[in-house]
Amino acid sequence: MVTYRDAAIKHNKGLHARAAAMVVQKAHELYASHGVGLYLHYPGWDKLPVNSLMPLVALRIKCGDLVGVSAEGAAAEEAVNEMVAFLESDFEIEDAETRNRVDTVLQDNAFTMDHIFSGLANGVLAIDENDLVTVFNPAAERILGLKASEVIGKNVRETIADTRLHIVRETMTPELGCRQVIGDSVIVTNRTPLVAGGQVKGAIAIFEDISSLEKVTGELREVKELKERLHLVLESVQDGICVVDKQGYITYVNSSYARIVQLPSENLIGQNVARIAPLGARAKALLTGKPVLGSVSRKPDGQMIIANVTPIIVDGEVSGVVSAVKNLSEVQALMDSLSKMTAQAEYLQEELHRTRKPVQAFDKIIGRSGAIREALAVAAKAAEGMATVLITGESGTGKELVAEGIHFASPRAAGPFIRVNCAAIPASLLESELFGHERGAFTGAVKRKLGRFELADRGTIFLDEIGDMEKDMQAKLLRVLQRKEFQRVGGENVVTVDVRIIAATNRDLEKMVAEGSFREDLYYRLNIIPIVLPPLRQRKEDIPLLVEHFFLKMTAGAGKAATGIRKDALEALMGYRWPGNVRELENILERVLTLADQPYIEAEALPAYIREGAAGGGAAVAAAEEPVLPWEVYEREIIKKALGRYGTFNRAAKALGLTHKTVAAKARKYGLTKWVAWENR
Repeated sequence: MVTYRDAAIKHNKGLHARAAAMVVQKAHELYASHGVGLYLHYPGWDKLPVNSLMPLVALRIKCGDLVGVSAEGAAAEEAVNEMVAFLESDFEIEDAETRNRVDTVLQDNAFTMDHIFSGLANGVLAIDENDLVTVFNPAAERILGLKASEVIGKNVRETIADTRLHIVRETMTPELGCRQVIGDSVIVTNRTPLVAGGQVKGAIAIFEDISSLEKVTGELREVKELKERLHLVLESVQDGICVVDKQGYITYVNSSYARIVQLPSENLIGQNVARIAPLGARAKALLTGKPVLGSVSRKPDGQMIIANVTPIIVDGEVSGVVSAVKNLSEVQALMDSLSKMTAQAEYLQEELHRTRKPVQAFDKIIGRSGAIREALAVAAKAAEGMATVLITGESGTGKELVAEGIHFASPRAAGPFIRVNCAAIPASLLESELFGHERGAFTGAVKRKLGRFELADRGTIFLDEIGDMEKDMQAKLLRVLQRKEFQRVGGENVVTVDVRIIAATNRDLEKMVAEGSFREDLYYRLNIIPIVLPPLRQRKEDIPLLVEHFFLKMTAGAGKAATGIRKDALEALMGYRWPGNVRELENILERVLTLADQPYIEAEALPAYIREGAAGGGAAVAAAEEPVLPWEVYEREIIKKALGRYGTFNRAAKALGLTHKTVAAKARKYGLTKWVAWENR
């Protein structure tokens, strides 16, 4: 017999935890006295045993709610009536024994809840209405990297970074499925406010570490991308690709394979190679587990196919084969086309080499005259070999530019190009500069220093003003030329280098050899390929080109007033003898352009000695009618003019082809030292 009655909850707090515990205890007592089990009926719950506390608390039954009570058995009606009366009471407990039993129920259920929270794989974090942490289970400790003792009882905003629980509590709005990155972990969180009696009592967050899941998802995405990439690669190659599984069935062919064998892909995939080609390379590689390379077969239409078949080995077993095929006819046609293009390229390269001499490396040298083109043709030819080159020419003719061009047009272009001005380095320091020194070799040698020859290894060293080198250094240089080795100053070890030497001078080395001031053996070692650069007066047709070049160089972006040069000024420049050669021309143009305030350079803007030199076409005739003066008169005028033009003994000596000492001595002899000092102020 089943008995059922409704009960109205009258307690103002409803079935809160303690009241629910009292109901459970009452159910136990009624079962003991009447032998029947009681069930609770509530919207959403058909039949709930009354002897379980947590489900009863979870119902959140409030004051005024109707609940159904049922029981089955002989004493069901009596038991139901007693439970209904108890539910409609105020749940007051007067005797201590009953109170203890209720507390035991609460403690047992609290212990059970603790075990549930501790055993959850998900993290649980709860706060009260003051944002103080009340629950922080072991999973939360593991995921967040914090200890419960550091968190519980403290404000959640002060202990948990980027928390939103206090916002959920304030807004009473749940946040579900929120993704968040904490340290190295990725978590997904559900945040829910805790509401009791219409009032917010706090909030709870349940979160799960999904780092491993995201990693697997990322790996799956990478695998899919790799598969797509591999598919694109296989479809892009011109070779035919065929994949066969371990049973011999074709599982994949690319579009090139279908094109080569002239069959649609759908007619090939699913075919068994043991049936369609039992003696073929694929069947053989599948059977033996060994590659079959260079297998040639003839198709019914006469095409020759070459195939390389490689077995796919997984865990020591053959799990299939991959066949890569080419159409020999296509390969032959490609080779013929390549051979034709190669021949054309070689022909065009030879034509370019023949018609463009000098090569691009000499483009810095301006000039079209026969004299300069002849010199550059020799330089371009010299660049192809490794022989030592000696460049001679007056000061300012561009010896360094030619040396640089030879280097960058040679096979050593990728190596260093090291410049050394032998006249600018004192004789006492030249050996150290060229060959380096060891630590302690002399006062001030606090560490090892590499010389210019070592720095130029596998490249080129340019020895400018070689004629000014003293004879003891000439002997040491000769050793380097002959043996490609030397010793550092203060060192005992022999250093071997691979260096090409290009030397230059504005002096007459043959005359110096005859006078004994330059070693004959060194001269012949240097003069293997001589290149003579003509002075500017011997290639005056290049002056307009040089003027144009320097104009563009000096006026580009400089805001110069002058943009061109008049005919009379150009004629004056071409009529001058230019003892300083191209360098003097460049200096004059820079001076004129700097001082110019008109758009075109007139002849009057040029220095007087240039105009006079250009106008003195009949000077030779006039000079023949004049009396011949003593040599010292002419010598004094020459020294005075050189010092006036170049300003220093050293520069004047270079222009005159004399030594610094000679010019200084002549200046003192003719009383020109004060005049030079005045010019230098």
